[in-house]
Amino acid sequence: MSLRDYLHEKAEESRHNETIGYLIAIIGSIFMIGGILETLIAVEKPHSWFLFFPYNSEKFMGDPYSLLGLSLDLVGLVLLALGIILCVHYALERAWYMNELRKTQSAEEEKMFKRKRKKLKIK
Repeated sequence: MSLRDYLHEKAEESRHNETIGYLIAIIGSIFMIGGILETLIAVEKPHSWFLFFPYNSEKFMGDPYSLLGLSLDLVGLVLLALGIILCVHYALERAWYMNELRKTQSAEEEKMFKRKRKKLKIK
C-alpha cells in the first residue's frame, strides 16, 4: 500500500468518524429537548429550577418524572458535548490527512515532470 492510498483511507475513516460525531450530537440534542419537555410538563413549580437543574432537592426527589427529566437532560448534555468534541477532533484530523495527501500528490507530480524532462533531453 502506498503512502497516498494510506492517507486517502485515513481521510475517509476520519470523515466517517466525523459523521458518527454528528449523529451523537443529534441524539444528545434530542435527549436534551425530551428532558426539558419532560421537566416542564411534570414539574409543578418550574420556577424553582435553574434551566433544568432543581434548586429544591426534597421536592425533586418526591417526583419520579422530575428525576426522569433531569436524567434525560444530563445524558443529552453529555452526548451533545461529546458529539461536538468528536466532530471537531475528526474534522481537524481529516484536514491534516488531506494536507499530507496534497503534499504527497505534488511530490509525485514533480517526480513525474522531472522524468519527462529527462526523457525529452535525452532524445
